[in-house]
Amino acid sequence: MNKQPFLSILSVFFLITSCGKNDKSAQPGDAAQVKEYKTVTLQPQSATLYSDYPASIQGQQNIEIRPRVEGYIDKIYVDEGAVVKAGQPLFKISAPEYEQQVRTATASIKSAQASVSAAKLAVNKVKPLVEKEIISKYDLESAQYTYESAMANLAQANAALVNAKTNLGYTTVTSPVNGVVGSIPFRLGSLVSSANADPLTTVASIGNVYAYFAINEKKLLNFTEGKTPGNTLAEKIKNMPSVSLVLSDGTPYDSKGRIETVNGLINTETGSVNFRARFPNPKSIIRSGSSTTVRIPNEVKDAILIPQSATFELQDKIFAVTVGKDGKTKNTNITVMDISAGNYYVVTSGLKAGDQIVLEGVATLKDGSQIKANNQSTETVYADLK
Repeated sequence: MNKQPFLSILSVFFLITSCGKNDKSAQPGDAAQVKEYKTVTLQPQSATLYSDYPASIQGQQNIEIRPRVEGYIDKIYVDEGAVVKAGQPLFKISAPEYEQQVRTATASIKSAQASVSAAKLAVNKVKPLVEKEIISKYDLESAQYTYESAMANLAQANAALVNAKTNLGYTTVTSPVNGVVGSIPFRLGSLVSSANADPLTTVASIGNVYAYFAINEKKLLNFTEGKTPGNTLAEKIKNMPSVSLVLSDGTPYDSKGRIETVNGLINTETGSVNFRARFPNPKSIIRSGSSTTVRIPNEVKDAILIPQSATFELQDKIFAVTVGKDGKTKNTNITVMDISAGNYYVVTSGLKAGDQIVLEGVATLKDGSQIKANNQSTETVYADLK
């Protein structure tokens, strides 16, 4: 009769003991529950920083082609976007009056030449008679004046022919430079003159192109007070390294350029100043009007760099996660330069050499999280800086 209560008490005891063991094995913070994260110990690094600025492209020369004579467009020798050479015909203007002027001037020359010949004969005829005192010197002087007048008429006729030929030459409109033809608003048969508001077309000389971009006042001050050698702005520009161009599709242009000029005035509306860089364009890849990006390099030495993937943003602030000697994490607010080195931030405050930071999954870690640090070599982490 007493065996049943004893067995019930024994069963309860084993149940409590078993639950106690299960609870102990599930304690948080046990080594089996600590997650491993990749980390790196920060060391000063050298790198090239890049500043990107949106830029617009203009040809070295954008020349408006305008007619110098009035007439109807008889021929159009080129199409929009054609690459042309200096002196190549672009348009033919029908102006018959200039052909008539050439014919008239040519005839006038022949008439003047005949007058010169007749006047010269008269002088030669009168001269011996004067010498023999058969006639007076007045007759000789009169003949000489007639000869000089005939010579002047001949010179005038020659000048008229040159002018007529020049006007006739204006009926063929040629390209003044090597370049690319722009839009052509006129068509065959259109009446054109120098008074037209629109040019016949525009030829952009793109053997070299100019990239125009703007830098704000703060960056301009950093530039003028920076490490670029030179006492004046002109000297600093001359000593600047070559700059790169990134095309609209994101591909880098294969030729480097140079910054040539800086506008002397700051735009009061935007607080920026305009720069101009020149790039060679021998293959005519870049066209006037293109949208590109100018990339300016800046070398830094012994700087603290961290991968951008090792940071997260919160309320417009950038944070990195450091790891203490006890393996616990701490979210650290950092300040970085407004230009980056590829996929890396340049840290100006918040971190120092010797700090250990987490490289991945930082947004999910809270302050005081216990982790297992798998420290990576700096050569591995910063391999693409080399």
